[in-house]
Amino acid sequence: MSYTVLWRPLAEQQLARLWANAADRKEVASAADTIDSWLRFDPESKGESRSGRTRILFVPPLVVLFQVNEADRTVYVTAVARSKRN
Repeated sequence: MSYTVLWRPLAEQQLARLWANAADRKEVASAADTIDSWLRFDPESKGESRSGRTRILFVPPLVVLFQVNEADRTVYVTAVARSKRN
């Protein structure tokens, strides 16, 4: 069964700014699409755990913080930035 992936307003604003200022817009858009796709299925196994329920996922050129609400099968992307990993 799949999860619903929702980007919090702050994360949406961050992504919009990153995309607007990017020289590699296609890569940024592709990474965002990949993040959505990966988090739809078994999100607890994606990325690395952080404090509390927060997890971090690197999909260059992006990195996102997200939380999984198992009760309503929803993933909330809470923040996004450019990744320093390549």
